[in-house]
Amino acid sequence: MKYFMILVVFLTTALISEELQVKANSFSADENAGISIFIGNVNVIKANDELNASKVTVYTDKKRQPTKFVAIGDVSVHVQTIDGAIYNGKAQKVVYFPEKKEYYFYKDVYLEQVDEKKEITGDEVVLKTIEGKAYAKGDKSEPVMMIFKLKEKEK
Repeated sequence: MKYFMILVVFLTTALISEELQVKANSFSADENAGISIFIGNVNVIKANDELNASKVTVYTDKKRQPTKFVAIGDVSVHVQTIDGAIYNGKAQKVVYFPEKKEYYFYKDVYLEQVDEKKEITGDEVVLKTIEGKAYAKGDKSEPVMMIFKLKEKEK
């Protein structure tokens, strides 16, 4: 219970007065190492962003502020960028850096920009939410693919 209360305090104050809510089937922490591990049906919500995974490891600095989230196992995300673009995505692994507001997607990546009707698939995709930029890389067997849904011109 002590670790849970410590985690709640640092997570709720961590991201500049925004609330960060984490739900999971189990939780463990090593305060000295700055690592908290959530396992089983993990759900992380912060403002308009949501992340779901089988396991999420949260790394913190000496001030107990989150520096990195590593989500593995059927990861899904719903992300809104600073300029309001909305992305839904899936991958086997996602690494999130809260200070930079950057998401790194790995293995079987599918990322959809909902408001622009764009889709990206690849082996590695980077989404920089502050800059509103995305980068993708394929592997030898599967190239990067981007699909644009075009509107037909009226005649």
